Parts: sequence; C-alpha cells; structure tokens
Amino acid sequence: MKKINFLDLGNQPLANNYLTKKNKFKKEKKYRLKVCFENTTKLVSIEKIFPSKLMFNNKYPYRSSMSKTMIKSFQSLSKFIIKEFKPKKILEIGSNDGAFIKNFNKNKTIGVEPCSNVEKITRKLNFNTYSEYWSKKLSKKLLKKFGEVDVVYSANTLSHIKNLNEVFNAINIILSEKGILILEDPSLIECLKRNTYDQFYNEHIYVFSTIALENILKKYNLEIFKIDKLSIHGGSNRYFIKKKTNQRRIHKSVITHRKSELNYGLNNITTYRKFATRVKKSKIKLNKIFKKLKDKNKTIIGYGATAKSTTILNYCNIDYNTIDYFLDTTKDKQNKYTPGSKIPIIKYSGLDRNKIDYIFLGAWNFKDEIFKKEKKFIKKGGKFIIHTPYPKIL
Repeated sequence: MKKINFLDLGNQPLANNYLTKKNKFKKEKKYRLKVCFENTTKLVSIEKIFPSKLMFNNKYPYRSSMSKTMIKSFQSLSKFIIKEFKPKKILEIGSNDGAFIKNFNKNKTIGVEPCSNVEKITRKLNFNTYSEYWSKKLSKKLLKKFGEVDVVYSANTLSHIKNLNEVFNAINIILSEKGILILEDPSLIECLKRNTYDQFYNEHIYVFSTIALENILKKYNLEIFKIDKLSIHGGSNRYFIKKKTNQRRIHKSVITHRKSELNYGLNNITTYRKFATRVKKSKIKLNKIFKKLKDKNKTIIGYGATAKSTTILNYCNIDYNTIDYFLDTTKDKQNKYTPGSKIPIIKYSGLDRNKIDYIFLGAWNFKDEIFKKEKKFIKKGGKFIIHTPYPKIL
C-alpha cells in the first residue's frame, strides 16, 4: 500500500499540550505534520503517529458537555436510537464526560474512556465506564460481563486509534448479529470543500471518506447501510454500519454520498494536491489580515483555544505578538498557554467591546452557537476573524 504525502503543515506541537507558566519557556517537542493519501484504500491520514498515552491520559482537556450544540445532537440521536433500534445494551467508545450515555438508562450503557480525568465524571454517577483503551482484550472482558450489545456508538474517537484492524475486530466480538455500529466523524469531502486543514493534528490520525471507510469495512464483513450528513464540527458524517449477515436494506444515502465523493475526486491524488495549494494561499491571506489589523493597532483576541486552532496558529506562525489572549470555558485550559504559540488562555467571562476590536474564532465549528451567544458584542460593532472556507472578517 503506497502512501503519498500531499500536505505539509510544518512543525507542530501536540495539539492539546497546553503549557503552564513553569514550562512555557522550555523547548517544546514538535513534529512535522504531513498528511498523506493511501492509494489502495483511498484513506487519508497523518504521517507521524504518536503513542495513545501521550495524547489520551489523565490530563485530557476536552469536555463534550461544554457545548450546547453537542448536547443537543446527542439528545436527538439518543431518542432516534431508542425509537429505531430499541437496544437492550449500548456501548460507547470514547464516552468522554458522559454527554451521550447520560441519555440512557444506567443499566443499559457501557462507556469506554481511556482519559481517567473525564471517565471518572461519569463513573461517579454510577454508569458502567472503563478507563481503558479500546481493544480486543477489553471487548472480550465486556462481553463476558455484560453479553453482546445491540448498539456500539463512537463519535470522533475511532479516527484517533492507529490500529483499525484492532478497532473493528474488537467491535465484531461484542456486537450482536443484528447489532448496529454508529460512527460519527468529520467528513473528508467537507474538509476539502471548506479548506479546514485544521482537521489535521496529532490526535486526528484519519479523516474518513465514505469511499475509504467502505474499503476498510469490507475486511471485517461490515457495511454501511445509511449515512446522515451533519453540520457538527464543520461538516461530519454519521455512518450506520451493520454486519453483512444482517438483512437490513442499504439506504439511498450511501449511494448518494459515494457518488458525490467520486465526482469530487476523493479517489484521486490530484484533488488533494489542489487542496494543498489552497491551504498555502489561505495561510498567506490570514497573515495579511492579521498584519493589516496590527498595523492599525487593533486589539485581537482568540475565542476557543481548540486543538484545531493549534494547527492554524503554528502553521501560520501566529503567536502572542499577534493575539493578546484566548478566552475559553474549559477549566483545564484556563491560566495556561496555547501549544507552540504560547498565547495566554483566560477564563471566559463575557466580551467587552470597549477592550476588544477583533476576535479570532478558534472554535469556528461552533460559530452559530457562539454568534448567538455574543450578539451584543456583534451589535456593538465587534468583528470575528475566521479561516474557513477562506480567511475573512465577519
């Protein structure tokens, strides 16, 4: 299987390695973030892959429950699952702080979350959660204790795991014959269309396309039978997957998605090289916007010190000389500094238009939620800077 590099996002730190006052002046470990295309499966992945323990541990800062958008999405999906599939047992891989499994009866759910600092939040509420990495060994242990499950759900997690062979074999072990795997991840075609190159960072090993996922699932006698297109995270796909022995019919959405990806050229390296060219142009344009504003002595801050923004800031060489500070609602990020760019992160307590001229939107994937929340700031003339689909001031 030949991998072809098509995008070089420069030297990057670990995206969630927020710095403290003590270590912000120490030399950070960085890696070359290159993105490649695998010619046989058509899978897109990053070249350098780090051990899971370096990325997912007891200091993991992300909380699903911090976003109203995510909570609403989980509630809606949970109602659908109960109505459509009537599961007796549900397993979530990457249960985080329980935002999804809290919508179900405690006796029906199993959560797997290797980051112990967030896993314990759900465990304290007496949910069956395990602070372990997903594996065949764990799957067999859970099968022995709970029996087969009817629904396996995973949002923005399986793309973080290097060994997809282990992932899907482990799912096959515990999933009942008529069981359903629901996989939710950023959409590759939307990533390319919207120029969201920040979907690539050390934790996002893969960004899936329907084409690539179908090629991979064949090996495990699994197949996609339905796809929902979501607006979450700048455009995601929710894949409904079954065992091939399950007679459930294939929905027309699968054919539609596959066709649109082939028409766009997701099976062709030329498409990715054109994307790389657009990314380079995006970097130049974003830097021009920042320079123009700084030359006018405008105050610029950041909103949402996300893992995604780490890629943008370091690729575009934007640091504390350009952005004064980031506001963030996540406690584990506050009073720290952004990886690589060393921009202070402070607790969000509202926006003061008298002190802020422009805001770089790190959490652009929650733009609608944020704009609704900050309508007073916008009404008073406050402006936001966004990089997708091209750098501009909103």
